[in-house]
Amino acid sequence: MRQAKPTKNSYATMTEIVMPNDTNPLGNLMGGKMMHWMDMVAAISAQRHCNRVVVTASVDNVSFKNSIRLGDVVTLTAEVTRAFNSSMEVYIEAWAENIITGTKIKSNEAFYTFVAVDQIGKPIDVPEVTPETPDEKSRYEQALSRRELRLVLAGRMKMEETKELKKMFS
Repeated sequence: MRQAKPTKNSYATMTEIVMPNDTNPLGNLMGGKMMHWMDMVAAISAQRHCNRVVVTASVDNVSFKNSIRLGDVVTLTAEVTRAFNSSMEVYIEAWAENIITGTKIKSNEAFYTFVAVDQIGKPIDVPEVTPETPDEKSRYEQALSRRELRLVLAGRMKMEETKELKKMFS
């Protein structure tokens, strides 16, 4: 049985500084390190939403817009956009700040999917999401299309079975 509301806020934030061991030979943050940080902040958000242990189910739509340099401070934010039965979609944004100049740029954004599990790793139901702001409502509505696309690409749903994706292309 699904709970009516999450018991905690699903918003999470994390701040990191880019150190030499985080960079490639050009002095830019490595993409894998960024994805690791994104996974961490998204997991915290999902766990706060359902008060359970979560596991990463999928990573999609990761975009790398701007390079992040050695010494920059990276702030990541994450919030559950929609919950399904046992899974939750989490939206993540990453902003880089040059401490010397004060310049801030949006460097990354992504959608990750997590599944809540019990003590033996079996999926369990999660509470629903109640979007409030216009951005939250938009991401909430669009989450169905993204979910169907993930399922089609994973071979777990046929294109003919989709509802939201068919609406987009008809």
